[in-house]
Amino acid sequence: MDITGKTALIAGGASGLGEATARLLHQQGAYVVVFDLNAERGQLLTEELGPERFLFVQGSVTEETDAQRAVDAAVSTFDALHIAVNTAGIATPGRILGKHGPLALETFSKVIAVNLIGTFNVMRLAAAAMQQNEPLVDGERGVIVNTASIAAYEGQIGQAAYAASKGGVAGLTLPAARDLAKWGIRVVAIAPGLFDTPLLAGLPETVRVDLGRQVPFPSRLGHPSEYAFLVTHIIENVMLNGEIIRLDGALRMGPR
Repeated sequence: MDITGKTALIAGGASGLGEATARLLHQQGAYVVVFDLNAERGQLLTEELGPERFLFVQGSVTEETDAQRAVDAAVSTFDALHIAVNTAGIATPGRILGKHGPLALETFSKVIAVNLIGTFNVMRLAAAAMQQNEPLVDGERGVIVNTASIAAYEGQIGQAAYAASKGGVAGLTLPAARDLAKWGIRVVAIAPGLFDTPLLAGLPETVRVDLGRQVPFPSRLGHPSEYAFLVTHIIENVMLNGEIIRLDGALRMGPR
């Protein structure tokens, strides 16, 4: 799919991996809709990128009405929706059995709700909009990129909720691609390793450097722009479908 002139919805696009993706797609000529809870960041992006080819919609990926509003805004403002990228996520840590007893069910449920159910919510509604598109080359109508994590495969101590949520995103990839193949809609997931995003921003610099050194090569934290670059390749390469792509510098996480 040629990115120029297409409309992309980026869930969680006001910061981190999503922001880098929104910026790159906008730079390459796409119409971009960022769907995020952070209104302050959304306003800053609107002032910088908009309003000709950019729109911010505030809301939560876990709310059906919010996600539908974002999809509808993309279609009504820019005539169609061709691309959806799911990057919204949280990583609340907690051991199953900690100092204060079992992990709170509410904590586990919230991580699942945002990372897995939120991804599915946006994906299903975006696919319904893409279904209405006129087919492009090879009958393609749309592409959906979801964000898993290497924690789906090597979840660490304290990551039960996060690893389960991202394992769900990974497991969703192939059946979703098969479900939507009839309509010419592709589904691909990216499983990032350690990236320099707001999830790690609160850590001391020495800790961030030490984390980066764990990566075999390059021995550093990933740049959000590198995630965004992979998203653009997925969009442009029609044979990428039903696949989970690790983006981790050959990192395999230990238990801690």
